[in-house]
Amino acid sequence: MPTVHNWQIGRDMSYPHEERHPERQFAFVFNLNRCIGCQTCTMSCKSTWTFSKGQELMWWNNVESKPFGGYPQHWDAKILALLEEANPGGQVWSTAGAGSDNGSDDAPYGRFDGMTVFEAADKKPRPDGPQQALGYLPTDDEWRHPNIHEDTATGSHFKKEGQYGGSTELPEHKVWFFHLARICNHCTYPACLASCPRNAIYKRPEDGIVLIDQSRCRGYRKCVEGCPYKKAMYRPETRTSEKCIGCFPRIEGKDKSASPTGAPAETRCMAACVGKIRMQGLVGIEEDGTWTPDPKNPLYFMIRERKIALPLYPQFGTEPNGFYIPPRWVPRNYLVQRFGPGVEDAIEQYSCPDRELLAVLQLFRGGQQIIFRYEIEQGEKVAEVEVTMPDGTTKTQEIFNDTVLGFNKFDEEFIRITVEEPTFERPAEMHVNSI
Repeated sequence: MPTVHNWQIGRDMSYPHEERHPERQFAFVFNLNRCIGCQTCTMSCKSTWTFSKGQELMWWNNVESKPFGGYPQHWDAKILALLEEANPGGQVWSTAGAGSDNGSDDAPYGRFDGMTVFEAADKKPRPDGPQQALGYLPTDDEWRHPNIHEDTATGSHFKKEGQYGGSTELPEHKVWFFHLARICNHCTYPACLASCPRNAIYKRPEDGIVLIDQSRCRGYRKCVEGCPYKKAMYRPETRTSEKCIGCFPRIEGKDKSASPTGAPAETRCMAACVGKIRMQGLVGIEEDGTWTPDPKNPLYFMIRERKIALPLYPQFGTEPNGFYIPPRWVPRNYLVQRFGPGVEDAIEQYSCPDRELLAVLQLFRGGQQIIFRYEIEQGEKVAEVEVTMPDGTTKTQEIFNDTVLGFNKFDEEFIRITVEEPTFERPAEMHVNSI
C-alpha cells in the first residue's frame, strides 16, 4: 500500500490510494454538551433525501444515546473488537508533549501506535482475498432501530450497587448518558472509497465531500463493510449504495432561501438544529494535506488552534472531518477511547472558556450560511463566576458582553450576536390575538 500522513494519529500510515487532497475540506463541529436528542436534524435529513422505496432504513443523519445506543447497533464496539483481535494489547497512544499548548500540528493529540483499519485488514484473511479496510457487514436486525436504548443511562439501566440514584454532579456522573449526533465524516482517507472495487466512490476536489457515482456502483456492499462508522448504506430497491452527500447544492450556494447572494450555506441537518450544537464550514487544505492557517475561521480556531473539538475515533485512521466537543459529565476513559487523548484538555477549556472562546461558542446556529471569518467587538464586563474545574479546583471566570460577528464567503456580515442574551419586555397594552 502507499504511505500517507495522518495528522490525527501523528504518523504516516498505509492507505490503498496515493495521497491527494482537495482545495477546501467540508468539516463540522458538534457540541455534545448541548445536544438534547430531539432528532430534528435526523428528520430534516430524512425528509429531504431518503423518502423513497428502499430507503426506509436509511438514516444518513442519526442521533444515538450512548453508551448503549448505536445505528447500526454495536457498530463501534464491533470495530473496536476487530482491531483488538488483530493487534492484541497494541491499540495505544503515546501522548508525550500533546495538548493545546504543546501539541504540534503534525501530532496534536500524540501518536497512535496501534493499527488502523487499513493496516489491520490483512490480519483477517478471507476466501475472496484480503479486505482493503477491516470491517464487517451489519445484519438486517442491526439496521432496524435508529436510536435503540434512547435516553438509557448507565447505573439506572443495570442498577449497580452505589450507582443507581448516585451522584449526578460534575465533573463525572455516576449515572450518565449523552446524545451522539452523527453524519458521514467525509474523511480525508475514506474507508468506503478504499474498499470499493468499482472505483465508484470519490472525493470532490473543490470541497472534499465524499460521493458515490450511482452509474458505477454495482451494490457489492464493500463500502458498507469497510466504513468503520457505517455511514454507507445499501439500497435493495436499486441495488446500489447511498450515503450523506453533504447537501452539496447548499455548499455550492444554490439554495437562495438560505443565501440570497449565492454564498455557501450549511447542510439541512445543521440548519435545523434547535439545540444549537452544530457548526459546519470549509477549511483550506495545502497540497501536503495540512490545514491552511486561518485562525479567524471558527472551525480552524476550535479544531487546530484550541483543540477543543476532537475527531470521532481517530485511531480508525480515516482522518474524519467531523469533530466533537466532548460532554463534561461522562467518565474520561470512555471519552478517551471515543475521541482520543485530547479529552482532558478540551473539557478543561470548555469548563471555563476564555474571552475569545466564549464569544466563538455563541456563533453556533447563528445563521444558515457558512462562516468563513469572525470578528469580536469587545464589550463591558458583566459578571464574575466561580467555576469548579474537572480537577476539583476553582477558577474565577470573567464574562464580558462582547459582540461576535460572522462573515460569509463574500465577506458579508450575516451574524451579530452578543454574549449576554438580550431581554425584551412586552408592552403593557393588550393586543388582539392574530389568530
